[in-house]
Amino acid sequence: MLDFRLKVFYTVALHLSFTKAAEELFISQPAVTKNIKELENVFGLRLFERKANKISLTAAGEILMGYAEEIKSLYQQIEFDFGVLKNKFSGILQLGASTTVGQYILPSVLAKFYKSFPEVRLSMLNSNTSRIEKALLEKKIELGIVEGKKHNNQLKYLPFIKDEIVAIVRTKSTIAINGEIKISDLESIPVVCRERGSGSLEVLEDALYKKKFNIASLNILMHLGSTESIKTFLLNYDCLGFVSIASVSKEIMQGEFRIVEIKDLEITREFSFVHLQGKPSGLAESFMQFALRSYNQK
Repeated sequence: MLDFRLKVFYTVALHLSFTKAAEELFISQPAVTKNIKELENVFGLRLFERKANKISLTAAGEILMGYAEEIKSLYQQIEFDFGVLKNKFSGILQLGASTTVGQYILPSVLAKFYKSFPEVRLSMLNSNTSRIEKALLEKKIELGIVEGKKHNNQLKYLPFIKDEIVAIVRTKSTIAINGEIKISDLESIPVVCRERGSGSLEVLEDALYKKKFNIASLNILMHLGSTESIKTFLLNYDCLGFVSIASVSKEIMQGEFRIVEIKDLEITREFSFVHLQGKPSGLAESFMQFALRSYNQK
């Protein structure tokens, strides 16, 4: 933002913390307080309520935060448009990606994008789908890549790529699995899968539901917070896990895991770009187009 005092206000309002704002802006806490007081003097209104060790936005602070977000967005668009005029992209793009796509699909795309546009400053929040959507609604990030269903009509979802969830066991598993199994066999076979709120679990649950099989009937040993933790667990305990094919293709080739075919059950999903309703910034739009081209050229 052009006005540093407004930038200080925005950072404090985002974190609701003078301390965190000082750390993020690399200035002292007294300097943060000074800038906020100057703004309050300019407008003749208090922007924050201070109670004990907590702060909150006043009505005036809420109004100013709305305008600050618009100004930040406009400034980013100015940077992008000027970069286009100079035949180079520049600016800041804050991304968010659900766990699977953030770990196994996006890193190579990000590397190619940075090689092509080194003036662009990228950051990426990696979490599960519900948290990425929450970050978008709170305007902490501008563009997300998530899995699973569309959840919120305040957000716009655009198709990116398709993926498949597969059932795997370690190659030396002693579980009585001979070739293909039936869905009903999952009632007795011990299973590990992702946590509630993850797109992976939601897609698995939906695929089972379509086959009139309740996920509660699965013999679930535990829910784990990442695909890597599922893979490590499977290497150390004899059970079955559900993971993205993109996350385990290397280990299958190396002979660590094997896929278990489940009769009449196909678990597919689509990763989608997601942003707030309305037209995304030029930089976000350009990243989406680049990612689509990059992935389709593999």
